[in-house]
Amino acid sequence: MPHLRVASINVNGIRAAVRNGMNAWLDAADVDVLTVQEVRGQDEHLEAAFPGWSVVHDESSAKGRAGVAIVSRRPALATRTDFGDEDFDSRGRWIEGDFLLGDRPLTIVSAYVHTGEADTPRQEEKWRFLDAMTERMRELGAPDGALALVTGDLNVGHRDLDIKNWRGNRTKAGFLPRERAYFDRLLGPTGEEVVCVDGTVGTGMGWVDIGRRHHGEIDGPYTWWSMRGKAFDNDSGWRIDYHLATPALAERATGYAIARAATYAERWSDHAPVIVDYAY
Repeated sequence: MPHLRVASINVNGIRAAVRNGMNAWLDAADVDVLTVQEVRGQDEHLEAAFPGWSVVHDESSAKGRAGVAIVSRRPALATRTDFGDEDFDSRGRWIEGDFLLGDRPLTIVSAYVHTGEADTPRQEEKWRFLDAMTERMRELGAPDGALALVTGDLNVGHRDLDIKNWRGNRTKAGFLPRERAYFDRLLGPTGEEVVCVDGTVGTGMGWVDIGRRHHGEIDGPYTWWSMRGKAFDNDSGWRIDYHLATPALAERATGYAIARAATYAERWSDHAPVIVDYAY
């Protein structure tokens, strides 16, 4: 069955990823569309990293930080970076591309949610982003049978299963109950009342976490490990890189894989690529 292979990866700086071996992975991965986060560079750095590919990039307004891109074998039919209120600086954190899945339109998003920091202005920016993301995902998922996919480093571990040391992170950004509640609503059954982990009640939006659906009720598998200490060797990680699909697209997901490096020495980012095939 023909498919579109979509991979997402936080490269932790595109120039460093290339130096450390990203292209060897990419040559073997047979990817059609690659969504990239934390580019931390300019257009020329992406073009040098992906010769022969079509590249669209939204650079951060803060030099050397953030940055999202969509890299594809065929050019996107259209791209967008408008996101949130006009006074909200979302540069380098949200880019959409329209493609065809067979003969059906498919919107693919590369998103990089703020890391945040509890009880600081950095967390206020994260709340604003999560609010805007929720509203945009509501729009993308509204048409009946819509095909849409939000990928990337969303910087929230949704459930206890998604973080190795969840008990020690309950008061830290990335696992705050209010952050997790956004995902309770996004992933709750369409139109149904959802009691969220922070005690609030919302309405489910019906999006599907392809990784959790694929693996079921198990710890992880994780997608990010600190470069410090023995986190990688001990598999003490976080699952914060997602493919979130509309229900119609989720039914077409025929595979899911996390391309975890074999050894610490072979890592070219602190994240691992997340790869899914979507059939048509």
